[in-house]
Amino acid sequence: MASGPQSEQRRWIVTGASRGLGLAIAQVAASNGDRVALVSRGNDIEASANSIDGDTIGLAADVSDPKEANAVCKQVAERWGGIDVLVNNAGLHRGGLVSALPQEDWQRVLDTNLSGPFNFVRAALPHMGKGGSIVNIGAVVGLRGFAGDAAYGASKAGLAGLTQVLAIELARQAIRVNLVIPGMISTDMTDNIPERAKTKLIDGIPLRREGTPEELAEVVWWVAGSTYMTGSIIANDGGLMCKL
Repeated sequence: MASGPQSEQRRWIVTGASRGLGLAIAQVAASNGDRVALVSRGNDIEASANSIDGDTIGLAADVSDPKEANAVCKQVAERWGGIDVLVNNAGLHRGGLVSALPQEDWQRVLDTNLSGPFNFVRAALPHMGKGGSIVNIGAVVGLRGFAGDAAYGASKAGLAGLTQVLAIELARQAIRVNLVIPGMISTDMTDNIPERAKTKLIDGIPLRREGTPEELAEVVWWVAGSTYMTGSIIANDGGLMCKL
């Protein structure tokens, strides 16, 4: 079980929570006695919430739609009296060299990965008091260049910049904003990588293995409760960025 500061039951919203990293984050928060609203576009989000022991709910929403973000945050606040932690985890990946990347893929990635967090931050703030915490989930490619990742890299670099701005703007309200960067985490997405390519990727990680969703979730839970941390970039990548 994670360890760290927690004085009372907190109220979480975790986007992209139907599986993988988001679901693991929700499970860790719930296992520590917090209330968690799981958000995803899929209709299976209620089943994901029901699979977790604790006070959880599943809400279907497209993070790129401000109206849907507002509806989710309002519903959570009405149910539990407010919002303490927002985790912007929902993400979309579309690869392709700049010369071949479809315009619609570029826009959809930005809408989800950058506008999505922006929408949820704006929707959550009216319901978040002093001591609130926003944790954005970044990516190594947002700080290091990889060919074929123009859309994803740009969106995550933008999220890093947004995190810095929000940390300054919201400090006066005692709301903390941090960026957690996963490395290569074992999820459904990495399961689709050809074995030879995956081996090459793992060989480039100093710890020589993939991380687990649970390892990333423990870090997010700790960051969410760290009362003097804001504007920080926390890499949980097995040392990958040290080599790049």
